[in-house]
Amino acid sequence: MIRVLLVDDQSLVRHGIKALLSNESDLDVVGTADNGRTAIEQIEQVHPDVVLIDICMPVLDGKDTTRLITQRFPTVKVVILSSTNQAQAVMDALAAGATGYLLKDMVAEDLAESIRLIHRGYSQLAPGLLEKIVEQARRSMLRFDADLPSIAELSARERDVLQLIGKGAMNGEIAQQLFISEGTVKTYVTRLFTRLNFRNRAELAIYANSVEWDEQAQELALRKAG
Repeated sequence: MIRVLLVDDQSLVRHGIKALLSNESDLDVVGTADNGRTAIEQIEQVHPDVVLIDICMPVLDGKDTTRLITQRFPTVKVVILSSTNQAQAVMDALAAGATGYLLKDMVAEDLAESIRLIHRGYSQLAPGLLEKIVEQARRSMLRFDADLPSIAELSARERDVLQLIGKGAMNGEIAQQLFISEGTVKTYVTRLFTRLNFRNRAELAIYANSVEWDEQAQELALRKAG
């Protein structure tokens, strides 16, 4: 049974989603909250597996709530469910630690299946959102900083994580492929943000797809790591 917490400031939306998910035998809505602060209190009480949260809320919005949840409850998956499809909102949510970003106009069956996939460690983005955030990141990155370290200067594990980010993998998928914990992946992602001076995963992905992953760089990286 997958335990789900619903967080939305609109009562009608909360009750509607709860009613839809109640038809799924493997999904259990264990609580609801109308703002981020209440959501964190609920997590401590009901211990959900997945938190489904709107991005625009009073008291504590979805982005800041997501950041707090992923810091304090690293095993809990956070999924944004919003009517906002702006690229910056999506990138902010993913940078805060969200595993997925879905839109409220999706059909109930797709929402239920997305929750299952996220619980299993996969990421989920509503159709069209990936293209939007890549284009937004391209526009915001006029050029790469000349002071960026070369690929050879990154550790072997940092390179592994960066390459997978470039392929669109989220933290759970990276952890599975590299046989490390999701918390360790988050540490490497944070380190890449710091070393490369990027603000979000989209910028990391674009960088990963723009550099030369040649054998010489790989050999140098492995030599440095060893």
